[in-house]
Amino acid sequence: MDLEVAHETVYRFSEPVKYGLQRIRLTPIAGPTQTVAHWSLALRNCQEEVSYLDHFGNSVHLVQIEPDADSMSITASGSVETNRADGVIGPLPGALPLSFYTTPTSLTVPGEGVRALAGTLSQGDDQVAYLHETSAAVRSAIDYQLGQTAAETTAEQALKVGAGVCQDHTHVFASVVRSAGLPVRFVSGYLLLDSGESQTAGHAWAEAWVEGLGWVGFDVSNGISVDERYIRVAVGRDYLEAAPVSGVRYGTGTEQLDVALDVQRVQQ
Repeated sequence: MDLEVAHETVYRFSEPVKYGLQRIRLTPIAGPTQTVAHWSLALRNCQEEVSYLDHFGNSVHLVQIEPDADSMSITASGSVETNRADGVIGPLPGALPLSFYTTPTSLTVPGEGVRALAGTLSQGDDQVAYLHETSAAVRSAIDYQLGQTAAETTAEQALKVGAGVCQDHTHVFASVVRSAGLPVRFVSGYLLLDSGESQTAGHAWAEAWVEGLGWVGFDVSNGISVDERYIRVAVGRDYLEAAPVSGVRYGTGTEQLDVALDVQRVQQ
């Protein structure tokens, strides 16, 4: 499937920024399930300082905000060809051992709620069945609702609220599965909606390691395995390690974030 992406991220500052540095993870990498035909980043009121592949294998661009800027924008756009693999990504090369992905982070450390949910699930011999069962249990425990959680919300907090978005579903899934000793990664990227409508944010899902298959993608929010409608952009152990944009800025005032995202299928 050929997918076209246009993704604009705009920050508006109430006071001019004295200094700011942003880490951009908005460039997909070619792999077993996708081929990047072309991709570009367009920057306004900021400039690239350096680009590199991080320890997760993500393409990262460090961008400095121009002094005294009252806004900045990052537009990622391009074309990616994807293929159906029923969620199986396979064993990707990387510098990190699988044990690294069994380690909890500040956002995924299991608490009383996660342990209680994990206690209702039985891993057994069929890892894939266990992972699908866990995905369904997490989706049942957390209603998909906007505005109930934030980027810093932990898996435990999301369970307590009982509502959240795709990153919350992924954090809880990761916390439960890691407590069973299995490696899990957080994935940020793009999803082609069936409606084809514009979006206000990217998407997030999980990849779990299954012996004999490698990494397998689970979209907890939609209750399905990852297919050709998904574009993988960045991975980490949680949202903070795979966030599309993160960084620091110095100066007083607040910021307003606006995102416009279109993912469309190119008809042959």
